[in-house]
Amino acid sequence: MARLTNLVSAICIAYVGANRSFTTTGSWGIIQNIPRGGDASYSSVCEDIKSSIVDQATKKIEDLRTQIVDEGTTVDSFGETSDTICNQALEEFIQKAPDAGDDASAAATYDKKLQDLEAALDAPLQVLYLRQLALIREKALEMYRSASRVSETSDYEAMLQSDSQFSSAAEEATREGSDWDYSAERSHLQSIMNDIASTRKKLMDVQMKSSEKQSTAMAFLQQQQQMIQQLQMQLYGQSSPWNVGMAYRVPDTNFNLQGSYQQGRANVQLSCVPDEYAPMLGANGFTNGVGPGNLGLSLNLSV
Repeated sequence: MARLTNLVSAICIAYVGANRSFTTTGSWGIIQNIPRGGDASYSSVCEDIKSSIVDQATKKIEDLRTQIVDEGTTVDSFGETSDTICNQALEEFIQKAPDAGDDASAAATYDKKLQDLEAALDAPLQVLYLRQLALIREKALEMYRSASRVSETSDYEAMLQSDSQFSSAAEEATREGSDWDYSAERSHLQSIMNDIASTRKKLMDVQMKSSEKQSTAMAFLQQQQQMIQQLQMQLYGQSSPWNVGMAYRVPDTNFNLQGSYQQGRANVQLSCVPDEYAPMLGANGFTNGVGPGNLGLSLNLSV
């Protein structure tokens, strides 16, 4: 209100010497003198001027609405642009409205119309301001997610950067000296970032606990394996690092002899297994000429 009063006072200095009456054309085209008092005629004239100015300013506001609402993009220096629209409208009203003079009732009507004019323009601009704040908040939130995901920046540092970006852009979009406030949107942004950080921390805690459980399980299995090896050493003595396996099939029979030596223990097994591939491989099969007696040998050495 103080800013509005100062603006009105500054502009009205140029109109101190203005006449205290203004003229209007009657129904017969005769110029009539109407006293600039607080009567219904004075209020009607002020209302007509105010409505005309609002219509002109609405076109500019509509251009802003198209960019912010329809296109979903922010307007650079939105606060300065809004101030310009309101100040130009107020200056035009002061230039066109008749002087109230010494009539207290007319002066009250004049001030009320001036306040109504600013309120009529401030309301739709503030709606666009809130929408712009939502767009700025989404940009800051996306910046936070990107910074905390693709870089080594901590969540706290990413929060500070996003909050600083939001505050700077929101301050630029705010009308100077108005009651516009972005603290609610800023608190909402901080709440969302805190929720994301908390969820990410819980996920990391779950992963760490799962990794700890796996490490504990692996340590337990290794301990059990060591205990088994110690028991084997007590029962069978020092085990040998040699592991040897041998298999021999008696030619033209189904008898297969297998032998193995592993960890100091020998095992011999005789089985009767028909060779299903013998008709396809011929009488000697693939073992023809590989060692004496068609003997196959495999060696596995663990150190």
